Amino acid sequence: MAPTLQFSAASRFSLRDLEHKLKQVHLVNPAKSLPSPPSSDSGSTSRNEEEPDYFLHSYSDCLAIYEDPSRSKSESLALLSDEEVILLANHGKVAPYALEKLFGMDRLERAVSIRRAIISRSSATKSLESSNIPYTHYDYSRVIGACCENVVGYIPIPLGVAGPLKVDGKSYPIPMATAEGTLVASTSRGCKALNAGGGVSTVLTSDGMTRGPAIDFPSVKVAGKAKAWVDSPEGHAAMKEAFESTSRFAKLKNLKTALAGRTMYIRFTTTTGDAMGMNMISKGTEKALEAMKEQFPEMAVLALSGNYCTDKKPAAINWIEGRGKSVVAEAVVPGDVVKSVLKTTVKDLCNLNVKKNLIGSAMAGSIGGFNAHAANILTAIFLATGQDPAQNVESSQCMTLLEPTNDGQDLLISVTMPCIEVGTVGGGTVLAAQQGVLEMLGVKGAHPQQPGKNAQTLARIIASAVLAGELSLLSALAAGHLIKAHMAHNRSQVNTPASSQPVTPGPSLVRS
Repeated sequence: MAPTLQFSAASRFSLRDLEHKLKQVHLVNPAKSLPSPPSSDSGSTSRNEEEPDYFLHSYSDCLAIYEDPSRSKSESLALLSDEEVILLANHGKVAPYALEKLFGMDRLERAVSIRRAIISRSSATKSLESSNIPYTHYDYSRVIGACCENVVGYIPIPLGVAGPLKVDGKSYPIPMATAEGTLVASTSRGCKALNAGGGVSTVLTSDGMTRGPAIDFPSVKVAGKAKAWVDSPEGHAAMKEAFESTSRFAKLKNLKTALAGRTMYIRFTTTTGDAMGMNMISKGTEKALEAMKEQFPEMAVLALSGNYCTDKKPAAINWIEGRGKSVVAEAVVPGDVVKSVLKTTVKDLCNLNVKKNLIGSAMAGSIGGFNAHAANILTAIFLATGQDPAQNVESSQCMTLLEPTNDGQDLLISVTMPCIEVGTVGGGTVLAAQQGVLEMLGVKGAHPQQPGKNAQTLARIIASAVLAGELSLLSALAAGHLIKAHMAHNRSQVNTPASSQPVTPGPSLVRS
């Protein structure tokens, strides 16, 4: 029985939707597809380019065209319609994950479109193919082999700009990709208050990406000898020479060793130029371990990353030793600005910071979480600039400190962030939009004269923006404005239930 199209009274179909439905009906039974077009005078099985898209070859004809040895796969696929390629994929003749390779770099969008259809029709909801997830007008050549696999589109995230914020005497816009209302507005308020005091001063205390392999030895005695060798000038020199042979930017700074039974962990720390550096340091680490194996042939490398790095997980070693860029940012906010812009007082802010960020976090047993919401600002900038968002776990480790200064009239505020893991080359920074954001900040690509300076500048900007975000949120909490701001910018009051508990009095109401 031939399949039928069913439309509900409430259904709304565009011409594109109707075309998809018609094509799906034709493919329900491939053996009963539309008649093949007449052969050309030359006897070729290729399709006429003017032939309508809905004309479908039978599966056997599609396979014959695709496997014709006189053409490349990309040339053969160019002779087939999207639905005919899907037909081949459904019969296991075309791998959906390999469509870009099969089609070639000049037909990447078509590959994405066909993959969407294949995945959509095999899913429970069958919604992807006609969904609002965009896929057109995107440069997939920057993605393939670098950023993502099995691509079906891209996810647009609103991009806002806070500030500008003066950092080390230079004014920067603060790019933030976020779906959280009030975040950009709040950070802008913090920028305004910081600028009123002359802006933010930063210090870069350390710069070094880490990798920590796990290595097994036959016994603790052999492991101990290996540890002593790595810690010795001779061992360090041999490891350093091997490591640095892999890249002109990778400069080994330190080797930290530890034993757990007969397993040895080595934490390699190296500069990586303007790259975030995980690939660079992994390559160097592998080469250094080869040099080590010449001294200890019985050793076995269990994992290039033995979690002693530590990457994308909370760890005290990162908080204490640092990872990536270690930055301290500081500013003085005049007392009158605290009152007029932030709507609170120096005394109340300092008291809140101690009770919330220091004591509260200590009560929770936090590692590097002595802040109000550093991850909010850092992650928004990470997304905007093409960083690895998973590294916000360690990168957002932050201690926020506030104290009165100038006889208690003004506010001294600082953030200490030992693990900002950023780069301006490689990874997501190759994407066009993210490159545009980096260009706006003046840190796109590698620095022409001082390798690493662009990435360091980005880390300084991030720490300064976190300072602005911390100042504004703490002020909102101290003044009791947080919920009001979120109601106005982040949630619909119609959908928000009324408060069922009495409002907590602000500090000004508690004092006698």
